[in-house]
Amino acid sequence: MSQTIVISVVVPLYNEADNIELLYKSLKQVLKGMDVSYEVLLVDDGSEDSTFKVSSAIAARDRHVRIIKLRRNFGQTAAFAAGIDHSRGQVLVTMDGDLQNDPADIPSLLDKLGEGYDVVVGWRYQRQDALFTRRIPSMLANRLIGKVMGINIHDNGCSLKAFRGEIARGMPLYSDMHRFMPASASISGARIAEIKVAHHPRRYGVSKYGLSRIYKVFLDLLGTKTIVSFALRPLHWFTLLATPFGVLGVALMFYGWWAAGKQGTPVLPVAGTGLLLIMLAMLLVLIGLLAELISGTTDKSQLRLPAICARRLDESGKRPAIGD
Repeated sequence: MSQTIVISVVVPLYNEADNIELLYKSLKQVLKGMDVSYEVLLVDDGSEDSTFKVSSAIAARDRHVRIIKLRRNFGQTAAFAAGIDHSRGQVLVTMDGDLQNDPADIPSLLDKLGEGYDVVVGWRYQRQDALFTRRIPSMLANRLIGKVMGINIHDNGCSLKAFRGEIARGMPLYSDMHRFMPASASISGARIAEIKVAHHPRRYGVSKYGLSRIYKVFLDLLGTKTIVSFALRPLHWFTLLATPFGVLGVALMFYGWWAAGKQGTPVLPVAGTGLLLIMLAMLLVLIGLLAELISGTTDKSQLRLPAICARRLDESGKRPAIGD
């Protein structure tokens, strides 16, 4: 009988060869000290340096480490999704692989999770990043996200988070929506908390993210808001969409009848267009009712992207046999 894994730590890596060994040693020290069964999933997001080679060497000597190699660079969200899909832990911890997140904060995250929360988010309250290109845009984005999503979190972009396994595996994740994980978790009514965590300056390598990604944040915010709201109230959204068509259709119908009575001849094109718009509005409402029924019976985890972009490797660096 296989051992039950309590903690799964998911770490996406992209050209982090110089950081992996130090990160692994820090993680091992913290996790062994917690005296629980654990696994570390290192997700190579199509790195162009020796990230995969270094990761594979670590996995070869430590059975707690598993490697997932993406076929190309899909981005951080896809890397997180692949790691979560292959995880086995009752609790999932996500973090960056650049040594800026501190593994020593993991016990505090889990202690907070033990208070009855489903998601615990790290807050880099003393963030060690450039002021104008990283910190100020991040503060503005976090305020906007808080207003739009209604979730009072200071630092949505912090990768250091802890989730109950069933919550993490049910979140819709695609595009660059990893920063909206708490909002995605709210679909299932997750209880969300936040704690202060350490943040260190980057030692090696360069940041992969900059001002060019800001527009993606706004697009993903719009998408996440729509998904969260639609998943909870599809009839509401379809009714809102149907309303202008219905109002315009009724107005055109009345205008056609009025014009026909005043001029003595029917205005068929106008009245016909109005009738078509009314029928369109009714159709949208019916679709909303159908979506409401489907939403109540569909597993939200089906919104996840399939994990076809990754291949799991065993400790020797080989693909496992089918059925493993």
